[in-house]
Amino acid sequence: MSITPPPYVGFGLGLRTCYFEEILTTQPKVDWFEIISENYFVDGGKPWHYLAQIKERYPIVMHGVSMSIGSTSSIDFGYLDNLKKTINRVNPLWVSDHLCFSSLGDFNSHDLLPMPYTEEALTHLCERLNIVQDYLQRPLILENVSSYLTYESSQMSEWEFLCELHNRTQCRFLLDINNIYVSARNHDFEPETFLNAMPEEAIAQIHLAGHSDFGSHVIDTHDQPVCDHVWDLFHRFAKTRAPINTMIERDDNFPPFSDLLTELEHARTLAPQRWNTHECA
Repeated sequence: MSITPPPYVGFGLGLRTCYFEEILTTQPKVDWFEIISENYFVDGGKPWHYLAQIKERYPIVMHGVSMSIGSTSSIDFGYLDNLKKTINRVNPLWVSDHLCFSSLGDFNSHDLLPMPYTEEALTHLCERLNIVQDYLQRPLILENVSSYLTYESSQMSEWEFLCELHNRTQCRFLLDINNIYVSARNHDFEPETFLNAMPEEAIAQIHLAGHSDFGSHVIDTHDQPVCDHVWDLFHRFAKTRAPINTMIERDDNFPPFSDLLTELEHARTLAPQRWNTHECA
């Protein structure tokens, strides 16, 4: 299928239920919102009630957490059917999920597990990505995950794996800079090596988030403010790139909404001026 790049729409936030009312009341300066796809696999209820109103004012994108595209189990077409129905109802600007596996047969880890970076895994992922995209009739953007282990069988680095996946399928990525920082700390590599290796045309979106730092290791919790190291990585990376859709992601320990708006404004100030020419929706 033809892979059309998503439009550049600026700086966004993850849409979470605790902020629904404030968003509708204050109509903040946010260019777009990202929803968790699976939260809308229902016919009605509070999420849909508020989303219907919010999407009248803001563009929406969808981000899934349980496709498990890297699994060796059969593709779950029941899941894809729910996703496709939700896509048709939301009409998002783009759809993403994680480059990982989380389930094998009846086992579900309830976590985003990294794949081994092998030729076999690459071929497997290309085949499944083509099937998923053909079923959804739209591109699927894939996010790099944080990792806490590596595989002895891996034949290449994570960034080499992603670049080759892009070369073979023309898929694009949601580059989570916090996840890169977490993995770099855990596996002792330079995060700039990962970032600099990514082709500009392969990146559709950026996530900025926080983590928990235990000194000897770092856990991707997404429940803290973005740390200085991640801000610095974003700033240096953005200087070298054309505008990329960028958002603040927070999944727990939710602060006042104003704190997220402050972080979003900080992201705007760290990005080059050419990233800020887009008018807020």
